[in-house]
Amino acid sequence: MKKSQRIKWGIIGLGNIANQFATDLLLLDDAELTAVASRDSSKANDFAQKYNCSKAYDSYEALFADEEVEIIYIATPHDSHAELSIKALESGKHVLCEKPIALSYSDAVRMIEASKKNKKFFMEAFWTRFIPAIKEVLEKVENGEIGEIKYINADFAFRGSETENLRLFDKKLGGGALFDIGVYPLFLSYILLGKPKEIIAKAIMHKNDIDLQTSMILQYEKAQSILHASIVSDSDMKATIGGSKGRIELNSPWFVANGYSLFIDEEKEAVISLPVLGKGYSHEIMECHNCIRNNQIESKFWSHQNCLDLSRIVEEIKTQIKLPF
Repeated sequence: MKKSQRIKWGIIGLGNIANQFATDLLLLDDAELTAVASRDSSKANDFAQKYNCSKAYDSYEALFADEEVEIIYIATPHDSHAELSIKALESGKHVLCEKPIALSYSDAVRMIEASKKNKKFFMEAFWTRFIPAIKEVLEKVENGEIGEIKYINADFAFRGSETENLRLFDKKLGGGALFDIGVYPLFLSYILLGKPKEIIAKAIMHKNDIDLQTSMILQYEKAQSILHASIVSDSDMKATIGGSKGRIELNSPWFVANGYSLFIDEEKEAVISLPVLGKGYSHEIMECHNCIRNNQIESKFWSHQNCLDLSRIVEEIKTQIKLPF
């Protein structure tokens, strides 16, 4: 593809996720990494060199002002998502903002309003929504293959370290299990069952007021979701969707599943393999490109309203477990 036809990306926040994202960006012929920014100039230069990017800035403002950049991927810590997204949108850039969209529902509303006001594409980077296995499972559920959903079980858990994963344990940066990884099982319940009638959440807290682990029950009219997130213990990270006719088990780790198993009346009907491209971020990148080329300011697969609904659910849990963000 001609260089002029490629969509030109900028990245701010050059940590681990940004590295994985940039790796996937290079897999797509119609994407170009045009500029990166970090407040640490040597970090910006090293990142740019690693991913064959021509521009490295030592301020976010400089990247916002770069007229070549069309869309900015924001991968900074959670506490800065809202302000940076709004500044980028006001600078005339499209935005893909890493999840969680923000640390409060009111900030999420401000971000969506900025997208609408400036007529620029905005999406929370819920890459899981665009993973092939997730898309196919949603279709099977909608087609009634496992009947009416009665039960969802999903978790995201690993053992974090206070010395190696400083951000995870930092209250100022929005650390803790709920906002970092709890949003994933909540997302799965939401895309399958919508907004719950009631939420019950309990957490074990750290001395610095972040949640080390949080368990959640989402109550629906005819279904329940049992969800868990932890940064102090492991799990197999499979997910089960149980229906009145059968069930689906998403392969581990379910949030980037490379396939699933379908059971009807306790018999295993099929084992489906659906590998992701690269690390899995490429699928959401392709959706961004599709929306931008069609002059859409939101994705129909993970819309502004979807972002707000999930943010509202997280806000309710934040209140119940008394997170002080």
